[in-house]
Amino acid sequence: MIARSPVAALEVPALPATATLLGAAATFGDAVVLHQAGHEVTFRGLLARASAFAHALRADGIGRGDVVALHLPNCPQYAVAYWGTLLAGATVTPANPLLGPADLGAQLADAGAAVVVSWEAALPAVLAARPATALRRVLATGAQGDPQDLPPDVTGLGAHLGGHPATPPDPDPGLDPDRDLAHLAYTGGTTGRSKGVRVAHRHVLTNALQSACWGTGARPGVVDTPHGPGVVLTDPGPAAEFPTPIGQGRVIGIAPWFHAMGTIGGLHVPLLTGATTIVHARFDPRAYLADASRFAVTSLSGAPPVYAALLAHRDAAGDLSSVRSLTSGAAPLPVEIIRALRDWFGEDLVVSEGYGLTEVTMAATLGPAGRSAERRVGTVGLPVAGTEIRISGPDGEELDAGAEGEVWIRGPQVTGGYHHRPDETAAAFDDDGWLHTGDVGVLDGDGYLRIVDRLKDMLLHKGYNVYPRDLEERLMGLPGVTGAAVVGRPVGVDGEHPVAFLTAPAADGAAVRAAVDGLNEGLLPYQRLREVYVVEAIPVSAAGKVLKRDLREQLPTPPAEVAKG
Repeated sequence: MIARSPVAALEVPALPATATLLGAAATFGDAVVLHQAGHEVTFRGLLARASAFAHALRADGIGRGDVVALHLPNCPQYAVAYWGTLLAGATVTPANPLLGPADLGAQLADAGAAVVVSWEAALPAVLAARPATALRRVLATGAQGDPQDLPPDVTGLGAHLGGHPATPPDPDPGLDPDRDLAHLAYTGGTTGRSKGVRVAHRHVLTNALQSACWGTGARPGVVDTPHGPGVVLTDPGPAAEFPTPIGQGRVIGIAPWFHAMGTIGGLHVPLLTGATTIVHARFDPRAYLADASRFAVTSLSGAPPVYAALLAHRDAAGDLSSVRSLTSGAAPLPVEIIRALRDWFGEDLVVSEGYGLTEVTMAATLGPAGRSAERRVGTVGLPVAGTEIRISGPDGEELDAGAEGEVWIRGPQVTGGYHHRPDETAAAFDDDGWLHTGDVGVLDGDGYLRIVDRLKDMLLHKGYNVYPRDLEERLMGLPGVTGAAVVGRPVGVDGEHPVAFLTAPAADGAAVRAAVDGLNEGLLPYQRLREVYVVEAIPVSAAGKVLKRDLREQLPTPPAEVAKG
């Protein structure tokens, strides 16, 4: 079975990704787009500051074909440098500011970055990695602007922008939206060293419009601006159907902008929808809830660990009656968390899960956004506009509805493969346009997708497939359990035994283990959890994905007999 989007394919204009910013500045002008710690940036102001950065890059000889690394947390400077890089015609490579020198140096070298913009606290990693890179300029910024006492070979970002024009430079006439890269985006690296994904301007603009139109019922439009054509949303759906009208959204920006979900969902979609983003550099559940109440946010967003933490701090929440919808990504949202959120916010809350990968720019499926639409708990929605989802067997055969197999994706947002990795590109991106995701999923007869697990996470025990995702859902239903992750322990010819790591801060550890024993009694022999460890926290990436390689490294030797099975 192949599931196709219920929404007609979009007519995406052949423009660079910066058309989003031009359209937003012309449409929303002096409305606030970013707010952080009392500092506000308007849509027009963002264009002006990004333009100055673009001119500064051009003055350094940086333009089309050059790569600028952004080594920053979420902050207004990130947005300025991101849009300024694209206005200059150069390519952005987002870098996690927590990367150590070895991993950061590997990314900068692989990308061939010529410039890096780094956060003051993360600057030592850049300086340590620099000798192995092709960096020509290092720029630094911090919470208070340009840091003091910088090394002589490092320039403050503010000083670098000084004196440059606040209007966009002339676009590079040779820039081809279908071929030239907007992003060289590195995968999350939850199972190994990150790979660079080649994301063209066309991919970025397409996926931003797919996402924004999905949530508003709108269609793409083009307007003339003083600086060239801009992209806007036109003909939005009825206000009674879509929770937040264009120009009225207020969201908290918690998804890291160096991750695909943050780049498209945090830097592009709010410009198209005219939303104000309250920027948080890191996740603090109490601060998140306080700002959600203070700014009367209309939508909550985050990965499953974010919602688990918010539920754990529910007592600290103020008035959240303004919240109309909730979006989740990075990993499937456990059913128990969905139920708890509906109990908190009411049954009318629109809970929309999405599914995507860096290799598809960001989103491949989204839960229906309309109030009257059917959202099926346990699924990640339907294919977005112009997108197809197929479930394939081990030999590439197309499987029927209800069958488990590898998820394949085809659509205009599927990217151009991996940077400097032709063999891996050929293995994942086939000649018919299908991306082989490595995820195990199921399509129902109406095209709703359920993600079962990662192929790489699937365990084999005595020839049987064991899906950690299924076990994690069951564990989340146990009293007191707030987080669960299952990994495999190699046991020779038998394959792997499932091992559980749990967080249960308000529960007695012995009671939790007894509950797991009870759970095991209802499982098939090959599914039973042979060990369970109650831990303070389950390690996750900045994007909210569980770092299962870290958990495997934590497995004690010899194994502890914690749960029977």
